[in-house]
Amino acid sequence: MSHLMNTYARLPVAFTHGQGAKVFDESGRSYLDALAGIAVSTLGHAHPRLVKAIADQAGRILHASNIYRIREQEQLGDRLAALSGMDEVFLCNSGCEANEAAIKLARMFGHQKGIDSPAIVVMEKAFHGRTLATLSATGNRKVQAGFEPLVGGFVRVPFDDLAAVENIAANNVVAVLLEPIQGEGGINVAHPEYLQGLRRICDERGWLLMFDEIQCGLGRTGYWFACQHAGVKPDVMTLAKGLGSGVPIGACLATGPAAGVFKPGNHGSTFGGNPLACTAALTTLAVIEEEGLLHRAAALGEKLRADFAGALAGQAGIVSIRGDGLMIGIELDRPCGELVTRALERGLLINVTAERVVRLLPALVFTDKDAQELVSILSTLISEFLA
Repeated sequence: MSHLMNTYARLPVAFTHGQGAKVFDESGRSYLDALAGIAVSTLGHAHPRLVKAIADQAGRILHASNIYRIREQEQLGDRLAALSGMDEVFLCNSGCEANEAAIKLARMFGHQKGIDSPAIVVMEKAFHGRTLATLSATGNRKVQAGFEPLVGGFVRVPFDDLAAVENIAANNVVAVLLEPIQGEGGINVAHPEYLQGLRRICDERGWLLMFDEIQCGLGRTGYWFACQHAGVKPDVMTLAKGLGSGVPIGACLATGPAAGVFKPGNHGSTFGGNPLACTAALTTLAVIEEEGLLHRAAALGEKLRADFAGALAGQAGIVSIRGDGLMIGIELDRPCGELVTRALERGLLINVTAERVVRLLPALVFTDKDAQELVSILSTLISEFLA
């Protein structure tokens, strides 16, 4: 028996290696990976440039304290600022840490304005992490249950409902935090007009607009960041998951009124932005750009949604097929968690979220052949399940 704490309902398979969009188990069987470690393995598995960059960096220096300058960290900060138009970058280890930084920044911003109990507007069905503050910001009672008392200071409203935000009367609100596309919530895509309206409201009321792009950012939707579809620039943006293509790293970016809020000693991270993680991130960003993976994600995602719509046309039980780029949700009219196990048996890695939504987050290096195989296997599985 494993001595690991029983926090995951693990499937009965262990992977030994991978190549591109394929992974292999201990018996040598191959699987098509349409989940990419939940939007983490941006460049798939064993991308040669990433492997070499990590190996080379490991031969130089793995870690240095943030007491000192870290050149790789400075290079990554410059790169993220150039891609996003933001001014400042704080580097950490994960998505929840990036969101913790954003929440702390918003609260300090509020205190600097003389607000004693600053509040942040958050969304129903949101997911921002599993630390106490990010769990409290999350809009899912199932993952919150048992961890009360939750952290206060959050005002919850329905997602993609601009009137609900406009009607907030609380005078202690300092920010709005949301995912432009809710991942764990079921691949719920915010309308561009909604994001544009939030930008207007935040400008009018002096609030920070904070986007959690941990799952939907970094090229997954065909733009560097999902908010760019709406032409909206936030004051704070959080990144993680696919930033290091498997090496843990997160980032909290700030600009405008959010820039300059943190001063030395206000926030920090022991491992955040170490040379190894920053090298992985810099390589990931370079490969995305040089291999044209933004355009690839947009085009292939559109084709996948169209192919699934064709393969499942007329199938009773399909609620919708939605998403953007390589962030796709197929919602059924009933709970469908067992599809994950059925897919594994057919050599396919998928996920089900919000009980009824098949979630697909393939690597940005997914090929046409991979896409064809995915549609063939999964559409058959869904049809069999719904029959």
